[in-house]
Amino acid sequence: MTQVEITFLGTTAGVPTKFRNHASIHIRYQSQEEWCCLFDCGEGTQRQAMSCPWVNFMRIDRIFISHWHADHFAGLLGLIETMDLEQRKDPLYIYGPEAERFVSMITNIGYGSKDFPIKAVNVEYEGTEIETIFEHEEFTIQAVPMKHGIPAVAYAFVEKDRMKIDKEKAVKLGLPPKGPIYQKIKDTGSAEFRGQIIKFSDMQVIEKGKKVVYTGDTLPNKNIAKIANGADLLIHDSTFFEEEKKHEVGVRHPTLEQVKKVADEAAVKQVILTHISRRYQNIKELEDLIADRSNFKIARDFMKVVVE
Repeated sequence: MTQVEITFLGTTAGVPTKFRNHASIHIRYQSQEEWCCLFDCGEGTQRQAMSCPWVNFMRIDRIFISHWHADHFAGLLGLIETMDLEQRKDPLYIYGPEAERFVSMITNIGYGSKDFPIKAVNVEYEGTEIETIFEHEEFTIQAVPMKHGIPAVAYAFVEKDRMKIDKEKAVKLGLPPKGPIYQKIKDTGSAEFRGQIIKFSDMQVIEKGKKVVYTGDTLPNKNIAKIANGADLLIHDSTFFEEEKKHEVGVRHPTLEQVKKVADEAAVKQVILTHISRRYQNIKELEDLIADRSNFKIARDFMKVVVE
């Protein structure tokens, strides 16, 4: 069985608080092997990771920056320096809109030199197309442009569908409940058993891959529902909860009602609201605002969610 483990290392908006660090989400995919990444890397991310016994920042393979506001990337400098001090040798890939420009500036600050490669990968931030920016044998990372006043994107972790054997169908075809015959059929597509040829296609079932989407900071736009369609988990910007905030000059974030609308449109299974403004000190009051949605939660630092 595979699982996607999501750890919220930071859940504040703009200014950190005693209880909320800057934006960063750790993704750990466990299959036959472990694979780890970050969605955003706000200031203090490495310290937050060190506070989680189940998070090992040295195993992070790739970092996906949603946009280049400091509360979403300022932790890169410290994290990269610490990785170097811990003698990292594996390359680190950093993705984002205009990544080559910003990663170059960050890695050239100060006199330090790195003993491991840091590779920047630009992500398209205009248009409506969903782009596959990284492909693994078992999953892909996808991106699509968002609306935030500066180049910004949302990301999706999308596990590939799996073809599995339906044991009930297999038994009806005459196979035993278990045994080496199953592996043979999976490996070759068919096998002879007690005089009959049994095909994998006769007893297969599709196990739908898991999908986790992170919007980063954004105003409402059609691309959110497009990339989040059918997601197991949508991690959505929810800086402001009041309806009137959308009328304030310079505000580039959705209201709660707008998040609810896109969640319905995309038919997502679960929504976690993050990037919470420091003006909200009472989480119980926020939870009351989503009491009508059993599949909505308010993110908090060090929250761990498993999709399996």
